[in-house]
Parts: sequence; structure tokens; C-alpha cells
Amino acid sequence: MPKLIILGSSNAVPDREHENTHMVIVGKKHIVMIDCVGNPVVRLEQAGVDVHDLTDLVLTHFHPDHVSGVPSLLMSMWLMGHQKPLEVYGLDHTLDRAKGVMDFYGWSDWPNFFPVNFHRLPETELVSVLENDEFKIVASPVQHFIPTIGLAIGFTASHKRLAYTCDTEPCPAVNRLATNADVLIHEASGPLPGHSSAAQAGEVARQAEVGALVLIHYPTGKNASGDPVAEAKRQFDGPVTLATDFMTFEI
Repeated sequence: MPKLIILGSSNAVPDREHENTHMVIVGKKHIVMIDCVGNPVVRLEQAGVDVHDLTDLVLTHFHPDHVSGVPSLLMSMWLMGHQKPLEVYGLDHTLDRAKGVMDFYGWSDWPNFFPVNFHRLPETELVSVLENDEFKIVASPVQHFIPTIGLAIGFTASHKRLAYTCDTEPCPAVNRLATNADVLIHEASGPLPGHSSAAQAGEVARQAEVGALVLIHYPTGKNASGDPVAEAKRQFDGPVTLATDFMTFEI
């Protein structure tokens, strides 16, 4: 049965217990990493995932707290003798910059580099990202400072559906992406431009009629304040959970 593992749950400023927000979907044949920060090879190992089994990488947007680990991931895989193709998905804005960073590192001159295939997503709602016999991922543009996508993952065997907002203000596209999802993973940075508070996340969960709400990308460590779960519960009467690093959802 596929599972989703939270590799990091913090907002842009991590602490000892919370890495920046990113996650991985683990299936029998397909392993999909959503965003890539920190030391990805070590993080995957800590989650029990062999980096050589990674098949796909989805990049939601080009901010450091979501993509800073991409060069480290690609270089480490190359140095470890990786040979299988890696499929990378994102908007033009994201992929142009991710590829540009790698060009600055001169990766075209690294000998025997494994295939990296870039798949450019249009900025339209509910566009197909990838589909296999275990799950299907679709994306919609959300409302952040720069072009950003949220994701919804449908799991074939269980017929369950999970939505992830990424960084966004409340917007109609998020509601449509999350409608009737069994689990909504919603950011809770605070009532800031380009972001949402825990209370706003609860309101989205209520409007989208989801089964459960998981708060992620929230302030941690010295920047933590208030009770995000209680704030969300004032707007949404379903189950509300605060994401933690290595939290696992068996789908």
C-alpha cells in the first residue's frame, strides 16, 4: 500500500526538530519526492527510502526552502553511480531556474551523468502531473509570491485522495483542488501575504468538506507561537493534526 512520509514540516526557518517542508510518496514501483531541501540523501535514508529508488521529483516553486537541496540531490546521486532516469516536474518558472542553477554548477561537464528529464506543467487547474498504476497526481496554480502549484494525489487501490496546498493565500483554486479530499495538508505560516494562517486553513478545510486537516509549513522553534491546532478547530470540526517530521500516512 502506498504511503506518504513528511520529510520536513517547518516553514522557511527550520529548527533542530523540523526541517523545511517537503515530503515523499512511496509506492512499490514509484517513489515521488515533493520539493527537495537540506541534505536529501540523508533525509530519505532516515525515512527508510533508498535514493536510488527515487523515480520522480515534483518542484512546487522556486524558493530556497523548497528547492535548495536539488543540486545536492543530483550531485550525490551521480557520485553514487546512479544510472536510472529521474523525472522532474514543475512550472516553467521553476524548472528554468532549477536548470539554470545546475548550469552554473557546470553539470553538463560531469561525466556519465544519469538522465534527468524535465516535464513542464501549464499554469492551469487540475493538470495531470503523473499517473501510474498506484496513484495519480494533479496540480493547480495557487496564490503565492511567485508561480506555485498545489497538488492532489489520488490513490488507486484505496480510492483515497490527499491534497497539499503548498505556500498560498486562501483562494478558490485551493478549494477546488481540495474538494472532498480525505486528507488536506495545508500550510499554516500565518496571516501573511502569500500564506495562510491555521484559522484560514481550517476555513478552507470546512469549505472544501475534507475528511481531515493536517497543518504544515508552520513557524517552529523560537518562531513558534500560539496553538495552530486550536485555531484551525475553531473553523473546522473534523480531525486536525499538526504535521511533524517523519509523520507517515498509510494510504
